[in-house]
Amino acid sequence: MALSAATTEAPEQTGFWALTLGGIGVVFGDIGTSPLYAFREAVAGAAGGAPASRVLVLGVLSLILWALLIVVTAKYVLLLLRADNNGEGGTLSLMALGRRALGRRSLFLLVLGVIGASMFIGDSMITPAISVLSAIEGLKIAAPALEHYVVPLTVLVLVLLFGVQSHGTAIVARFFGPVMLVWFATLAAMGAMHIMDDPSVLAAINPWYAAQFLASHGTIGLVTLGAVFLAVTGGEALYADLGHFGRRPIQTAWLGFVLPALLINYFGQGALVLSNPAALENPFYKMVPEALVLPLTLMATAATVIASQAVITGAFSLISQAVQLGLLPRFEVRYTSETNAGQIYLPRVNALLLIGVLLLVLLFQTSSRLASAYGIAVSTTMVVDGIMGFVVIWKLWRWSWPAAALVILPLVLVDAMFFSANLLKLLDGAWVPLLFGLAMAVVIWTWRRGVALLMIKSRRAEVPLDDLIGSLEKHPPHIVKGTAVFLTADAEFVPPALLHNLKHNKVLHEHNVILTIETMHTPRVEAADRIRLVKVSEKFSKVALRFGFMETPNVPKALVLARKLGWEFDIMSTSFFVSRRSLKPAAQSEMWRWQTKLFVALAKSANDATDYFQIPTGRVVEVGAQVTI
Repeated sequence: MALSAATTEAPEQTGFWALTLGGIGVVFGDIGTSPLYAFREAVAGAAGGAPASRVLVLGVLSLILWALLIVVTAKYVLLLLRADNNGEGGTLSLMALGRRALGRRSLFLLVLGVIGASMFIGDSMITPAISVLSAIEGLKIAAPALEHYVVPLTVLVLVLLFGVQSHGTAIVARFFGPVMLVWFATLAAMGAMHIMDDPSVLAAINPWYAAQFLASHGTIGLVTLGAVFLAVTGGEALYADLGHFGRRPIQTAWLGFVLPALLINYFGQGALVLSNPAALENPFYKMVPEALVLPLTLMATAATVIASQAVITGAFSLISQAVQLGLLPRFEVRYTSETNAGQIYLPRVNALLLIGVLLLVLLFQTSSRLASAYGIAVSTTMVVDGIMGFVVIWKLWRWSWPAAALVILPLVLVDAMFFSANLLKLLDGAWVPLLFGLAMAVVIWTWRRGVALLMIKSRRAEVPLDDLIGSLEKHPPHIVKGTAVFLTADAEFVPPALLHNLKHNKVLHEHNVILTIETMHTPRVEAADRIRLVKVSEKFSKVALRFGFMETPNVPKALVLARKLGWEFDIMSTSFFVSRRSLKPAAQSEMWRWQTKLFVALAKSANDATDYFQIPTGRVVEVGAQVTI
């Protein structure tokens, strides 16, 4: 997901087919590993231990086929890929796009965006766990004596996977496309070999089998629908990766190669089970001769590692966007590529993801049990995307609301059906991603509320900048050479660091810059729009730096642009003054006691502003103050 800096114009720059190959490696990793377990779980769940009947197999296959066509192809590939925010996609991009389309701050869309982002984090933990576990379970067939080593080997692979994140993914990403190209070709070949086991399986193309299955199986049909949804998990990644590969490469890869390979494999599994019901134990690995099970297990493990890598880097990218949008405190961001700004590594996020993934593997032990926990997070995100997509189609594309509803409402209803089906698995494990998502939502809510209350409290003690400038002109302090840059959230008021400097040091620099950093509702900001400089007086200027929500601010680099506006910026003669507030819970707070403590803990854990804005530490003066909240 964060593996390329290409935008939707990238096909002209990087090469259309190179991006298509890269998309096959990154975009489709998650959905491409679903054949390992999706068909097996759906049919086994519907059969309830009994032999799989013909009606059941055809019904499940028909549901999988039409789920892929409606949810992934129609909704994401053909519709939402067109809803790009300056070339970028994903839940938070769609939220920003919708809020901009409404022309005002929409709490409803903000809540939807938070829910979608929170559920994606839950999915980021479950995808590596179930993908790697399901692949290594091939050992149960290749070498039954090694069955007890499945979980330890899974843990080892996952620890190694998360362990290499700090080194970046640029080198290994070069192999993603070719490996997944071979993987999908293998899926198609496996399926093609077995469709002839029972060619009548192709009758499942008729949607009547799907409708009949749901109508005649009642609650079991709805439960099966939850398992069928496993076949489309990862579909939301098509939209999230829009900015990295572009619309046309993703559409071409899906329609021309990935979708046909998946369908051929699923129908091959269905034909195999119809001709040999005992193969339902693990139809994917039963499709190849016993001698090829071990090589296939190794290939599947490689494919699932790639799928997991895409989700992990996607989580890094999403958390970085959330920080920029003010939804979370600053996290330490490390760049793992000198040429690609999208290659980032967040140590704390990586550690938390690893802990969550390992807990899931140790708690559920098998992919079948873990499948019950899968789906709810993705289906929630898909419902959220559909609702926000309606706002974009209606307001931004300027469709009439009935026309927008006619297009998007059926798709949202399908997503809602899958969401309801996954809710039935709540007690069987679906509570896990909901718990992760709820915890994430609570953190975001607490952070935003705490920052708002802190802003209100700070505003009461702030002095208008114009008043201070007027006072200093009447009673000038001692003037020292050089430039002082004061970081603040509101340029209309005096930064606390400036007040403290005047109060304690009783000096004023000959040039003083009140610097604010703005996060725009666009993914990136053009260099021409990066900086805005306003001369307030002989000694004071206001500078506003603008960054997109997918960019990480680099203040010194951006300030170099000020030279074009007349300010001779020299890092060696400039001091940056940063306020550092030490927070303590107040005796009486507008937040609950636990929430206040959580906010204080989040504030303490936030990455240092100096590091986050990439300011040289040798040029920084920190001014501390204790604040109760």
